[in-house]
Amino acid sequence: TRAYFECGWVEDTPVYKFEDLKAGHEISGPAIVVQSISTIVLEIDCGAVVTSDGDIEITVKQSGPEQVDDDVKSLHDEEHESTTVSEVKEDPVQLSIFSHRFMGIAEQMGRTLARTAISVNMKERLDFSCALFTKDGGLVANAPHIPVHLGAMQSAVRFQVEYWNGEGRGGIKEGEVLVSNHPQLAGGSHLPDITVITPVFYRGEIIFFTASRGHHADIGGIAPGSMPPNSSSLEDEGAMIVAFKLVKDGRFQEEGITEILEAPGKLPGNFGTRNLRDNLSDLRAQVAANNSGIRLLQQLVNEYGLPVVEAYMKFIQHNAEMSVRGMLKDFAAEHGSKAQAVDHMDDGTPIELMISIDTATGDASFDFTGTGPQVLGNHNAPPAVTYSAVIYSLRSLVGQDIPLNQGCLAPIDFVIPKYCLLNPSDDAGVVGGNVLTSQRVVDVVLKAFRACAASQGCMNNLTFGDKKFGYYETIAGGAGAGPTWDGRSGVHTHCTNTRITDPEILERRYPVLLRAFALRGGSGGTGQFRGGDGVVREIEPLRPLVMSILSERRTLSPYGLAGGADGKCGRNLLIKKGGIVVNIGGRCSTSIDVGERLRIETPGGGGYGDHGLKD
Repeated sequence: TRAYFECGWVEDTPVYKFEDLKAGHEISGPAIVVQSISTIVLEIDCGAVVTSDGDIEITVKQSGPEQVDDDVKSLHDEEHESTTVSEVKEDPVQLSIFSHRFMGIAEQMGRTLARTAISVNMKERLDFSCALFTKDGGLVANAPHIPVHLGAMQSAVRFQVEYWNGEGRGGIKEGEVLVSNHPQLAGGSHLPDITVITPVFYRGEIIFFTASRGHHADIGGIAPGSMPPNSSSLEDEGAMIVAFKLVKDGRFQEEGITEILEAPGKLPGNFGTRNLRDNLSDLRAQVAANNSGIRLLQQLVNEYGLPVVEAYMKFIQHNAEMSVRGMLKDFAAEHGSKAQAVDHMDDGTPIELMISIDTATGDASFDFTGTGPQVLGNHNAPPAVTYSAVIYSLRSLVGQDIPLNQGCLAPIDFVIPKYCLLNPSDDAGVVGGNVLTSQRVVDVVLKAFRACAASQGCMNNLTFGDKKFGYYETIAGGAGAGPTWDGRSGVHTHCTNTRITDPEILERRYPVLLRAFALRGGSGGTGQFRGGDGVVREIEPLRPLVMSILSERRTLSPYGLAGGADGKCGRNLLIKKGGIVVNIGGRCSTSIDVGERLRIETPGGGGYGDHGLKD
């Protein structure tokens, strides 16, 4: 048949039926192999052989990293070689092209990670983020993955650059991959979010970084799922990694990372990872995702030259900066140069924000003075989480299609008092800060800008397991209404952007039954525009399990705005064998027996505008 390949049309491309092939049958590309449920395209210069097990083993002709580097060098023309970054002129069309090229690379990294990961949390729920960074660790572009990861990832990359280039640490070499997760010391969000960082080398020097952050469903700690509702210190929440070389001299350091992941088990009452096999497989998948980004970046450098690529990375960041400055100026012109908002966590801890805007330059101060002190619990949030919440909020308020990157924060000066809820000590528990407090920070920022009513303000973190496994999921709720729209029902809002595990996958992979999963009608706040409804999710274990819920908005309702009504609070209920219903509160970890059920009712979003103005 006639088929199109990268080099052009191939008139006589052979086509094989898979069932006609026998063990030992060899095929040379280009060729097409048709199966009953899929089609295999064998590229030019590739080969395939049918194994004795009936699989097709494909040999891909591909240059190694050194050869790719040599090819890049040889293919640069004199113009590429002589051009400097400062000589490259910004072109609006090229700016748009490069924005999408960078975004496309990050998205391809995400697709690679989803395909190669083994855990439900990454493969099915897509609880990960991928992004590209400059050589100094500045965020350039990210795929539309998990907002709470992205601002924090920049801090993680920059920490690793500074750490490994410190005196006596040997620097970062080609063939090395870095890993970390410490929230307070290494720019992490919380311990289950492990960041894998890979340098991109060109002619012996680092030119960029690729990075992926994935939520590992268990990394040890006092409760299965590594999201203990009652943790009071960081060591309760699992394995801690400040800086480690996951790959060294091109070899995956399985023994070293295994020792780190099992280290919490040496502490009294604590446990090492319960999912080591998944941890190791997913970390390898993150390395593979980063490598796919490196290959695409090398192709981009080959196509345009390094100075042009570096220049457009800066142009894109500058474009984001100017867009945010413009938005801040427009807001100040309409509402004044000062904006203030406060909201409270369920325990009464205030999160207070004062925004001061320079109307001439578009600079702004985000001052969190007045926020309550750090707590004995675990909803403290390291500064990187606050940066993530703010960068997401600003990107949402900008009325243009720009990548979320470092430029969004360039006009912002942060004031976050030390040892407050948003800047805790190094040993404070923070596992809930990433998934609960981050949502409240977004609500406070959007309230200050009068943008919309509060969304559910929570990720409704459910974990369950035993000594052999741990499972984690976040549960949707209601989105807040705005000046021209009703809030969406049953969605993950703001800082979370994951899927929920499919019922079929959940029940096949884990010893549970999903008894109910439906919208929670009437839970959204009323108003001219109605808040979205939360959901009901009810799970029954098939063997005794420890189930834990870490949630917010169980006491204080998601606020309505401009006269709209508040959304309903959520509820966490244990339904016992005799039909007795027990409210277990917003944070609880308990053993649940066969025949009992855990029922989660998530909050609705706040309404917007006076209900009398509807229609």
